[in-house]
Amino acid sequence: MDEIFARKNLIKPGRLHALSARSDLAGFLQVGSHLAAIVASGAALWLTWGTWWAVPVFVLHGALLNFLYAGQHELSHWTPFKTRGLNAFFGRIFGFILLYPRSFDQIQHTAHHRHTQDWALDGELARDRYTLSSYLLWFFGPTYWYSRVARILRMSAGIVIEPYIPAERRADVILEARLHLAGYAAIAAASVALQSWAAVILWLAPLVATKCLHQLQNTIEHLGLTHEQNILKNTRTTRTNAFLRWLCWNMQYHTAHHAFPGVPFYKLPVLHKEIFEDNGLKPYAMTYWGFQRQVWRALSGGRTEADYPADRAWIAEPQDLPPAKVAVNA
Repeated sequence: MDEIFARKNLIKPGRLHALSARSDLAGFLQVGSHLAAIVASGAALWLTWGTWWAVPVFVLHGALLNFLYAGQHELSHWTPFKTRGLNAFFGRIFGFILLYPRSFDQIQHTAHHRHTQDWALDGELARDRYTLSSYLLWFFGPTYWYSRVARILRMSAGIVIEPYIPAERRADVILEARLHLAGYAAIAAASVALQSWAAVILWLAPLVATKCLHQLQNTIEHLGLTHEQNILKNTRTTRTNAFLRWLCWNMQYHTAHHAFPGVPFYKLPVLHKEIFEDNGLKPYAMTYWGFQRQVWRALSGGRTEADYPADRAWIAEPQDLPPAKVAVNA
């Protein structure tokens, strides 16, 4: 996706062209380091299983698995590798691991970028407005995983109800879902035949149990910001540390990513600097825990997402919030 969703004068055309260049080496460094970390944590989990040492290793392993979605997201943009086939190959693998088929993700995510924060058209807003209970069920994983599994089963049965999936792509997502389901069935059959719990211990259990760690990033990117079509106002950047930026493939620079999604993740720190610091601008930005505290507070007391205005931010740092009608700080 090489479309532009911000003012072109935020960055010189020549710089945008240079920053959009892909690199197989940079892609392999990130993919290789992430997969190597998963192999290492998986081996440690297997060796420590049945002891208390397995608990922290289980959490780390689950986080590494869940944050593969940061990679799948970038691979869906075709940006990590210069060689397009590598983006497709690893994107399919990551999507299979995450129960999140690649073609579906690409279609949904394209709708998200083209219509960010538009309730009618954004592929990621095909949901009801959050209450505190529905938000927590999504954040901790029960409704997240139910929706993923149910969608694969439904599409495998040939039923596609998502309005953002065009008619000409429905056969693609149905076939993709059926291939995923066949693969999962084969793993289940092999596990039963071998009387092995390896797939559960090393994959499904840590993936499902630690979803909330990845939801820290998923939920912070747009929730509580304006629904107007302005990337600089409807998308949030996250303040965090170098390890988490590696783990999340630099998606914390989310405003810069949404402005120019054709720029590879490994160049987002430079893009962020040139868009914001060099122009004297400041994106909406928060820490993970600062954001969660405000969301839980904003949705407490029976309030819902629908109680807040759609044309202004209601989750932000105090100095960034509009001066009036902000119930979250009341």
